[in-house]
Amino acid sequence: MTTTARPTWTTSVSRPDQPDAVLLLREYMTEMVVRYHRRPAVPGEIDKALAEMPSDDLTQPSGLLLLAHHDAEPAGCAGLRWHSGWAELTRVFVRPAHRGAGGGAALLTAVEQHARAAGAKAIRLDTRADLVEARALYARHGYVEIPAYSHGPYAEHWFEKRLS
Repeated sequence: MTTTARPTWTTSVSRPDQPDAVLLLREYMTEMVVRYHRRPAVPGEIDKALAEMPSDDLTQPSGLLLLAHHDAEPAGCAGLRWHSGWAELTRVFVRPAHRGAGGGAALLTAVEQHARAAGAKAIRLDTRADLVEARALYARHGYVEIPAYSHGPYAEHWFEKRLS
């Protein structure tokens, strides 16, 4: 009997300007724009959004960017921004073709390991009301809703996970 091995998830730190990171961050922003506006993106809209909300601080010393690969294929990303005693989770994204296969869990496990190693006592994040799948993922992994700690234009729910 022949069995087929399941694809595996791996994560690695990347600079936001590396080709796989650029690809994934662009796909992330495209999905955020399309879901928010409930319509296809118009020409130039994604470039404008990427310029208004850059990811270039997701590198040391201010943060980090993790890429997830499902086998060899770039499949997702997540970023951390360092704060005094805690880290902010941002840019969590798994490509649609890889959803439901454990990529979100792999990314959360990896960012939590990196945050602990950097001395963070907690991870916080904000998210939008329409991102119900993301909110469910965070809740499944021990993130609890907290009062607002930020006031961004898209922040509607705030979560925290203690890393004790």
